[in-house]
Amino acid sequence: MSSKNRWIFILLLVVTAADLFFARSDHPGRMITKPLLMPLLFWAYVMGQPNHSGFARLIMAALFFSWLGDIFLLFEKINGIFFILGLSSFLTAHILYILYFLKIKTERSSYLKKRPLMLLVIVVYTIELVFILWPNLGGLKLPVLIYALVIGTMLATAAWQYEKIPLKPALLFVGGAFLFVLSDSALALNKFHQSFDGSGPFVMLTYVGAQ
Repeated sequence: MSSKNRWIFILLLVVTAADLFFARSDHPGRMITKPLLMPLLFWAYVMGQPNHSGFARLIMAALFFSWLGDIFLLFEKINGIFFILGLSSFLTAHILYILYFLKIKTERSSYLKKRPLMLLVIVVYTIELVFILWPNLGGLKLPVLIYALVIGTMLATAAWQYEKIPLKPALLFVGGAFLFVLSDSALALNKFHQSFDGSGPFVMLTYVGAQ
């Protein structure tokens, strides 16, 4: 965060707080707040970039597809096709984040390269999540399976940066990816397994935190 974009982040916090409030009861105000989240973050990111490198373009593209996903999911109750479109948009965003992480090249080795068995935690979690959701997925079994594999891969490529790059960005990458998995898992469990109170605010809080 710099002096150039600090006020945009403050505005983002205000809009996020409003969206969390509206998400408690699916208030119509979400039609205003939710579509503003990613454009504000996109604006803050662009303002904070001295140049638009290949890395920056991947992030901006991921934020754009995340914005599309936010828009589509607003209308999922009207027609199921909007859920598929939202899922496809976020799938694209996660693939872009994977490409971002894979693009990072350093001479240092990843912590996970020395302890690859730790990646099994991500594999087991992904399999268990799909197993829980599977009976209620209906015709969405294949799309959800693909999405789960991609988001698990995104978390793995983020975790792979630990010890490859300086500690602070590595922890931010891992933390952001973990929050994304948490957000998507909560959304999926609420939709396909068992709904729970506060799911809307929880999904959005972890989602915005991840981004």
